Amino acid sequence: MPAERFDLITIGAGPGGYVAALRAAQLGMRVACVEKDEALGGTCLNVGCIPSKALLDSSELYRQAQIGLAVHGIKASGVALDLPAMMARKDKVVRGLTQGVAGLFKKNKVEWVAGTARLEKGKRVVVGERILEAERVLIATGSEPTPLRGLPFDGERIVSSTEALTLARVPERLLVIGAGAVGLELGSVWSRLGAKVTVVEFLDAIVPTMDRGMGVQLRRALEKQGLVFRLETSATRAERTERGVRVTLESKGRTSVEEADVVLVAIGRRPYVEGLGAREAGIALDERGRVAVNERFETSVPGVYAIGDAIPGPMLAHKAQEEGIRDRGRREGARRREDRPHRGPPHPGPARLGPDRRGGPGGRVRRQRRGRGAHRARASDAARGGEGGGAGGREAGAAHLTSPFPAGVGREGGAGGSGTLSGGVVPRQS
Repeated sequence: MPAERFDLITIGAGPGGYVAALRAAQLGMRVACVEKDEALGGTCLNVGCIPSKALLDSSELYRQAQIGLAVHGIKASGVALDLPAMMARKDKVVRGLTQGVAGLFKKNKVEWVAGTARLEKGKRVVVGERILEAERVLIATGSEPTPLRGLPFDGERIVSSTEALTLARVPERLLVIGAGAVGLELGSVWSRLGAKVTVVEFLDAIVPTMDRGMGVQLRRALEKQGLVFRLETSATRAERTERGVRVTLESKGRTSVEEADVVLVAIGRRPYVEGLGAREAGIALDERGRVAVNERFETSVPGVYAIGDAIPGPMLAHKAQEEGIRDRGRREGARRREDRPHRGPPHPGPARLGPDRRGGPGGRVRRQRRGRGAHRARASDAARGGEGGGAGGREAGAAHLTSPFPAGVGREGGAGGSGTLSGGVVPRQS
């Protein structure tokens, strides 16, 4: 069968892949986008950012109706949860966005090729019985939840974030393994809806890649909400029981057992390249299974590029989108950037504007220059009235910005300019 020719083939229709495909088509290229799932949008739109934010919004309103209105002189009684209706609203939000992406594909004449892609040498992509060929191929396959040894996913009692977004009922006891953004977001949702939530974290702080001071304030806010934290603790094994799961925990040489109806394993994500045939096509992967790329996002095979979660760097949708817009497969010659905004779990939610603490030139500047005149600005919460406190019925939180530049001097040397900032923001709490 002869190969079908395109200017660009993107593999994956997540935030990086679909944005790259659309931008290339707008520039006049003939583009095919291969996606194995039933809907476009990738993890972010289907089982990540969007549905989790929809549930955070709904659960916040539920909690506010329960305990946050009295301070405003509003008496509410008979407040009850309709979980199926809440899930239906979440699904409607997701469906609207994924259908919107499909509409953009149609409008811009991007061909959506349904199926699983496999790379072959010569910049060929095989999808079922179809053979596609292009001058440039862009890998944007995203990531998947990382399983934990001793606690394999079963999709029912030991779940990933995907299943945690579709639980049929509120668990009486939810055990969350991992105190990163995903675990805290979903733990917060189910806590508001009535679950007793315990969060287990191997390290000595929650959101460990964020600013430590903001992590402390976030922990206090979530403890007020009802979450219980067990830090410096690891989950070693689990066994199913009649009522749920029994998990063995270890902390500083001591062993304990935690019972839960549902266990959410949220220890991170890993690049999704299984079945892609990257190695067979000559594409180099690093020691963590990520696609190795140069400064122009080109892989070890000329003409094949990679972006988003499939490559090193923060696994963030807006990072993939920016890389998609700059599309390494076109002729812009973009360079990698590390100083992008970083956002954590909202309500409350720390955010960081600047480099990843684990790398990037800005991160090194921050550590080296903190003791040599680096300017620090900190705004503590103006209202600490406990649950329902503050003018808006929420705790105001705090902001922490750190710049490698002296006070009043920006990156370009002008007063009041914006430099490389690193810190966090806690905008609100229900």
